[in-house]
Amino acid sequence: MTIGSKINKTYTLEYLTTESENKYFDRKSAAIKPSDLARHISAFANADGGVIAIGIEDKSKEITGINACGEDKINAFLNGPRVHCKPMPDFQEEFIDVINSRGEPDRILLLHITKSVEQIIRTDNDSTWLRIGDSSVEMKGDNLRNLEYEKNSRHYEDELHPDAAIDDLDKELLRQYAEHIGAEDMSIEDVLRARGFLKSRDGRDHLTNAAVLLFAKNIYQFYPNCRIRFLRYDGVYAGVGTDINIIRDKTIEYPLLRIIDEAKKFIETQLREFTMLDVQSGKFKVVPEYPEFAWQEGIVNAVTHREYALSGNYIKVSMYDDRLEIESPGRLPNIVTVENIRDVRYSRNSRISRVLTEMGWVRELNEGVKRIYRDMESFFLDDPIYTEPEQSVKLTLKNNIVMRSIRQTDRAAAEVGNDVWNEIDDLEKKIITFISGRGRVGRIDIEKYTRKSTKTVNNRLNHLIELGLINAIGNKHDPGRVYEFSKQ
Repeated sequence: MTIGSKINKTYTLEYLTTESENKYFDRKSAAIKPSDLARHISAFANADGGVIAIGIEDKSKEITGINACGEDKINAFLNGPRVHCKPMPDFQEEFIDVINSRGEPDRILLLHITKSVEQIIRTDNDSTWLRIGDSSVEMKGDNLRNLEYEKNSRHYEDELHPDAAIDDLDKELLRQYAEHIGAEDMSIEDVLRARGFLKSRDGRDHLTNAAVLLFAKNIYQFYPNCRIRFLRYDGVYAGVGTDINIIRDKTIEYPLLRIIDEAKKFIETQLREFTMLDVQSGKFKVVPEYPEFAWQEGIVNAVTHREYALSGNYIKVSMYDDRLEIESPGRLPNIVTVENIRDVRYSRNSRISRVLTEMGWVRELNEGVKRIYRDMESFFLDDPIYTEPEQSVKLTLKNNIVMRSIRQTDRAAAEVGNDVWNEIDDLEKKIITFISGRGRVGRIDIEKYTRKSTKTVNNRLNHLIELGLINAIGNKHDPGRVYEFSKQ
């Protein structure tokens, strides 16, 4: 039998003692003062809710338990939300029997703090806190005013959908979700109700917008713009009219629990790989156009944090020769700005975010944008750029295709020798550069790269063979014939 929480099966003893602290979870020693615990209760209540485990050391994760601190202090912990917070947040307490680090029977106290939807939870000294990442941060000045505004606003994901019924939901998605949260023995209605996706009003049960966005069988029926549109452009700008240069236009339309996976699978087919010569090893290696985490996290964030109330807009992914842009409807939520987005995280759609986290999509809860910066830097690429054009948020990831092309051309010219390089034409230089950067290349790939006809490409290849600059491998009538650079 697994030891852990009965209220939320995510919090097993293994999770409590091994997992890093995050937006939804904190651990505290029983040595903490009950009054000092109030800031963390306030922080969780003002964010998306969470669990405080008392009786486990913050740093070492050692189980020291709560029994030694005495019943008076344990009662003070239990009364902490009532005595030291105003107004009192919704919460549940739970004890877990454990063996402490001294080998003695002991207990851990879990405080399950519920998200406060329409009011600010302050401490008894009038300070206000918010859970950001794995820290409880005091809100002051503009940040406090923004939080107050956010708490007094309507939450689109919690509003009741006027038309959708449970039969409109994907039962397979609901089954998978119930398994992930350890609720496979519960009815669909009970699972939805427990997560705030099914509410009673006027004697009837109603689904929330979040329930329909996450689980709908036919998302287009309810939200025509719950979709991702992928546009690939030929060049570095978006042409219009007679200059339109879209070479791929794909719409990806699914409920949220399917759309991320489908978008990732398709976009992977569109991103390029570059075969480069590693100067140190003398071997060719494949280099992706962008770090995988960077663009995938961009998609996840767009789906998780977009403003779904802006029903006329959709997520747009635009791919140019030199950059990838991911644009989602709605400005940055709450206290997040383009200046602090690297360090500050706040969910506009906390219920949607929680489900995506539980299902494994929002995996890097403590890293997120920070890791996008780090991974782009590790690829020697420019920092990601966040902007807010009109009523949207846009992430721009730049590749280094210009400098890569320059380096490839310079290397090819050096291999060929300046005298010969100056004698061949621009198309032949382009073909030489392409082949030298990729090892072996087929004619069809060269045609696609140069956008020239078969006849033109064959003429140039034959000339380069005559000059001894490239070798042909295979019979000239063989469709699998490839060409390689002979000056390596």
